[in-house]
Amino acid sequence: MTLSHEQLRRCTLAVDMGTTRTRIYVKQSGLVVDEPSAVAVNTRSGGLMAVGQPAARMAGRTPAHIKLVHPVSQGTVVDIQMAQRMLRAMAGEKLHRAWRRKPLLRGAVCVPHDADPLARRAAEETLKGLGVRRVELVDTLIAAGIGCGLPVGQPEATMIAVCGTGVTQVAVLSLGEIVAAATVPVGGETIDQAVLQHLRNQHELMLPGQAVRELHLEVAAAGPMSPVTEVHGRDVATGRSRTAKVDPREVQAIMQSLLAGLVDAIRDVLHRCPPELVADLADRGIMLAGGSALLPGLDERLRRATAMPVRIAENPAVGAVNGLAAMLKGKVQPLVLDPLAR
Repeated sequence: MTLSHEQLRRCTLAVDMGTTRTRIYVKQSGLVVDEPSAVAVNTRSGGLMAVGQPAARMAGRTPAHIKLVHPVSQGTVVDIQMAQRMLRAMAGEKLHRAWRRKPLLRGAVCVPHDADPLARRAAEETLKGLGVRRVELVDTLIAAGIGCGLPVGQPEATMIAVCGTGVTQVAVLSLGEIVAAATVPVGGETIDQAVLQHLRNQHELMLPGQAVRELHLEVAAAGPMSPVTEVHGRDVATGRSRTAKVDPREVQAIMQSLLAGLVDAIRDVLHRCPPELVADLADRGIMLAGGSALLPGLDERLRRATAMPVRIAENPAVGAVNGLAAMLKGKVQPLVLDPLAR
């Protein structure tokens, strides 16, 4: 999609709706919302019980009449009405105060690179539910590249991998546009679910989702001669608490098999780029963004598999919304190749 820098500078509101978290930036107010993309609904009355962090804490702990809803899946709005209610509950008062200073006539929202027309329409309708009259759609890859400090608008190649909850988007950027891109169904949640399923099948042990990240940390720090790791969970057969000994190499093998698809996507993107751009990436390498970029050991595994430098952005989780904020502030200028065109 072609960015209109002039239209973006006129926007007052910027929204990054991710599968895991939703972030809202308001001009002159900063980042006003950074909450989990979750809504708890009372199915009897239809009312909202909780939104954001309070709703996320209810996961797996709700009675039958309370349903936990995630209106965003893989960066795409799948429930427009619930997404509108979620945004209004998260930032209604803050947006109302901003509306008094300057009407929220224009807004910008991130959409995945391969979003179809229905997904783009859903993102537009969600923001219009907040009173925004015109919505600018910005590719998540470009916004994240800008937010991570990459020279996206320059005539040189930069490569970024936005690691989300369920998918990872990879692209080579140059002159403010995407030269080649690919999307892989591999993310932080898919890796966690694969590890949980392995422990259930091979060790007959069920772990809470929060314990998987600690297991990743131990596996990332494990060397080739490291002893087995003890994990605590619930026995599948008896339902009682039990401890199992897991070889770190088991988890490493699972991650390696899942990351093989991501490595193939990186190679495919490089194959579709001109040789001049690929030469630029030899020293610059790959920038990791997105919340799952902080998955322990991910950068080192990609570095070994691709033989390219791999860096993690300073604040990878907020890269996309920071990029939108920079565009709204007018800090990103399009490259003018012809001096007479100024």
